[in-house]
Amino acid sequence: MTACLRLLFLLALVLLTACGTRYRDNTQPITAQADFDPARYLGTWYEIARYPVAFQRGCTATTATYGALDADTISVLNTCRQDSPDGPLRSVKGTADISGPGQLKVQFASVPFVRAPYWVLWVDETYDTAVVGVPNGRAGWILARRPRISDAKRAEAEAVLRANGYDPAALLNVQHPAD
Repeated sequence: MTACLRLLFLLALVLLTACGTRYRDNTQPITAQADFDPARYLGTWYEIARYPVAFQRGCTATTATYGALDADTISVLNTCRQDSPDGPLRSVKGTADISGPGQLKVQFASVPFVRAPYWVLWVDETYDTAVVGVPNGRAGWILARRPRISDAKRAEAEAVLRANGYDPAALLNVQHPAD
């Protein structure tokens, strides 16, 4: 990804916190998982579904890979394929600072002065499925350790979104290559 495209991608992330469609009722409280274990969250997650956001337009086969940098900082590598599971690869690197239980502040190298909220709302007991949101309700994701989840896990994830004021009907399903 060229520096110009990376900057545009990250500026769109900045706009996430300032404007755009809200996918949750902000009069409802949003709650991060209190017993979140950052060490168990490390590794690669496949995006199962997301709310439409400008900085991910055209992305499919999306993954996020997290690694430990120190006790309070996680490395972030987000990748996707443009327009199809075999399309051109796009990626962006950053870091996430742990700001509270289940609460992270994500910062990408191309926009070092902006830290966006990233809250883990729920992760199942095996750390195989997770739901992530942002307090302003302009983004949210269902993630899993594999590119597909069962209908039961999907229902659990959508229930978490509903409990946090999100409308699951607005989710976009993310396509991944065939296993």
